[in-house]
Amino acid sequence: MFTATRNFFRRNRRNFAIGVGLAGAGYLVTNYVLSKLSDARERMSSDRIARENLRRRFEQNQEDCTFTVQALLPTATQLILEELPVEKLTQELQQKKAARIAKSGTLAGAGIPIDAASEASAAITASGGKDDDAQSVQSFASESYVMAQREGEEKPARKSRVKLWDEIKISSLSRSFTLLYTLTLLSLLTRVQLNLLGRKNYLSSVVTLSARDGEPTIRLEDHETGGYGTDMATNQQYLTFSWWLLNQGWRRLLQRVDQAVREVSASWTARDTISLGQMKQLILETRKIIEAEANHTRPTSIWLPFLLPPRSDEAIVLAESGIAATPEGEDLDIVSPSLRRLLDETSDLIDSPNSSAVTRKMLDAGFNFLLEKLADGAFKQKAMALPATITMESRITPTRDGGEEKALMEDDAATTKFASVLAVLARQGHLIGNGVPNEYLQVIEQQKELEAFSALVYSSNFEFVAETDDGPASWF
Repeated sequence: MFTATRNFFRRNRRNFAIGVGLAGAGYLVTNYVLSKLSDARERMSSDRIARENLRRRFEQNQEDCTFTVQALLPTATQLILEELPVEKLTQELQQKKAARIAKSGTLAGAGIPIDAASEASAAITASGGKDDDAQSVQSFASESYVMAQREGEEKPARKSRVKLWDEIKISSLSRSFTLLYTLTLLSLLTRVQLNLLGRKNYLSSVVTLSARDGEPTIRLEDHETGGYGTDMATNQQYLTFSWWLLNQGWRRLLQRVDQAVREVSASWTARDTISLGQMKQLILETRKIIEAEANHTRPTSIWLPFLLPPRSDEAIVLAESGIAATPEGEDLDIVSPSLRRLLDETSDLIDSPNSSAVTRKMLDAGFNFLLEKLADGAFKQKAMALPATITMESRITPTRDGGEEKALMEDDAATTKFASVLAVLARQGHLIGNGVPNEYLQVIEQQKELEAFSALVYSSNFEFVAETDDGPASWF
């Protein structure tokens, strides 16, 4: 039996060898496939976790942007409200009106014309009346003459009221427009700043995790003091550059807005009747002038000077914000290479076609929301009844100056006094800058273009190589 079995295996040893080989190969292939599938699952899980982590970080970053804008905006708002005190001008106008009414009431209460008083005085004197009576009548006549003389001075006083109304008109329009531009630009700058720093922090976490695993899949070299993305001093200095817009940039912006407002609203007075279509037209024409350079020459060339200082003023920004101080009489470059790279990239992002398109969309949304408030508050027309939207590409109907007939935009025939529009604008100025919650900020940040631009800033240039003094290159 053992002999038969041995002979059987001997006769079929080749087949057995092939079978064992096939089984071993199958086992190895199965293990290899299972290993690859396990690796693929791990990679997919890691990628999913990484994407989820990136998405969570990005969303948190955008929330931080919103809170930052809300915290910084009151600084510029207070300065703008002090620069354009519409309420103070209105109070002065009311005081003049009250004085004029009181003066008119005094004259009406006298009831005796100057000529009648003079004739009465002459009659008493001619008839030999008492001197006291004559002096009394003469005194009344003199006082009446003074009142009449003041009445004759009513014309210069009226010119003063006209001037006040003109200042109220310019200040109301300029203030609300400047605040809206400031809010928009501050939102844009904050998104760029915090997303650039968020990108740095994300890459820093990648470096840390790679080093912890011992088998880094991404090799990033750090030539910056304090570690990649963790230079807190540089980050703090970088964030303080929003000081420029909050304290100086809005002033330059106000000059541009004020010039455009004066040019466009020159033919309008507070007593004029204005339609909703004409108000839209006024806003469009004003924006065309303010943003003309951005729309017709180089897309974003006008925004950068409002958002970031020239290099000659960078030390001033750092000193005013309390971050650094430069001794008087010394011209020191206190901007570190890492801070310079951040500022240069910020400048490039702001001065890009994408930024121009996003800024225009944000402004369109903000001004349309302002028009909705005007329609509801001044024209007594519900916002939902408004035509869709107005944008910088909207058609503008020509107007004629000099108080002549002004053209109407189609389907916007609701009218009101221009003074009512100015009153609503004055109130909206406070809501744009100090509203809690800030509806204008909410409308602006709902724009999909802004979200896409933020994602572009957060995810771009992961492999950007910048030259440094410490080494040939550093990953940014």
